[in-house]
Amino acid sequence: MNLRTAWLPVTGQTRSDTRVASLGALTPTSPVATRSGILPGSSDGKWRISGFTVTGTTAMTATVYPGRGVIQGTDSQGAYPVALTQPVPLAFADGHAQFGRIDLIVVRVYDDEYDASGRTEAVVEVVRGTPTATPVAPAAPALSLPLYTVTVPAGTSAGNGGINWNNALTGLRNATVAIGGILPVTTDTAIGAYPGQYRDNSGTLERWDGTAWMPYPAKPAWQNWTPVWTTFTGNATPSFGNAEITARYIQQGPTVHMNFSIMFGTTTTFGTGGNAGDNWRFTLPVKALSATRCVGFAELWPATSPMNRVMARIRNTSTTFFELEISSGMPNGETITNSGITDAVSPWGPGTAWAAGASIHGSATYEAATQ
Repeated sequence: MNLRTAWLPVTGQTRSDTRVASLGALTPTSPVATRSGILPGSSDGKWRISGFTVTGTTAMTATVYPGRGVIQGTDSQGAYPVALTQPVPLAFADGHAQFGRIDLIVVRVYDDEYDASGRTEAVVEVVRGTPTATPVAPAAPALSLPLYTVTVPAGTSAGNGGINWNNALTGLRNATVAIGGILPVTTDTAIGAYPGQYRDNSGTLERWDGTAWMPYPAKPAWQNWTPVWTTFTGNATPSFGNAEITARYIQQGPTVHMNFSIMFGTTTTFGTGGNAGDNWRFTLPVKALSATRCVGFAELWPATSPMNRVMARIRNTSTTFFELEISSGMPNGETITNSGITDAVSPWGPGTAWAAGASIHGSATYEAATQ
């Protein structure tokens, strides 16, 4: 029977039954396979991975320190748990007389049942690289966890100072965690196992969306929006026509920032027959939590004498739109036609009116409605 279980049969449980069944709850790479890696963490909580740390000890030796990990074989083989409980010394061969080489330190499983190696054990070992003019690290053997590469320059030996442990080691350790756990990323570039998986990439939380690792929560980005321009009464409806509109907003959590600039054009209509009751309204980019008396400010520029501009207070008079409440006089002392909310005839004085070339520029921040 192909369905395998652990700790259920009275007799006959095999070693591979145990590996397949009991370790399937780690980071998956298939419905029955587990991500190979080292269990993360350190005794002081400062390091992502402290298991299987390697440090230079003498001129040509290094020490591998305790750690725990999992090494995945084929789907039918299952995953091999490994644990090193005491430090292990490793010796490195002298360097080649002419060329440098790169060695690889691995945790390796030998299983004679599958590899006909004649061995059934887990070991920490050095895979010696090939000396060449441009050395590269050897490939990791099957059923192994790469830990570090070690650079061994030409002519290196105990008699001439040995390996320079200050810069010889390059870490390759990767982590694995229980399914649903946040995976600490070190050197790997592996794809995610399932949409919704999380990882910590050097301090940035990321979520696998099925095709790529994306920042989580998603980093906010500025977006375009075009406000809808209406009036309080619904009469004397204005129209942008060929106005130039630049309106952008960004939302981060419950906070919305918006900027807008409207340069009215030759086909803009400001509300034929408008009066002081037809207050202008502009829709918000995101629904607000509540009406708010002041969320920002805007400049109202006439088409003529553009330096004679008026300041307006941006009010969220509902949760879906804002209005521009006139909040200053004319810089030249000229009397404004109407105070209150900006409309087709406010705020300009005698001889000044909304026309092509006039503009409005504003910026505001408000609290978005709860989703």
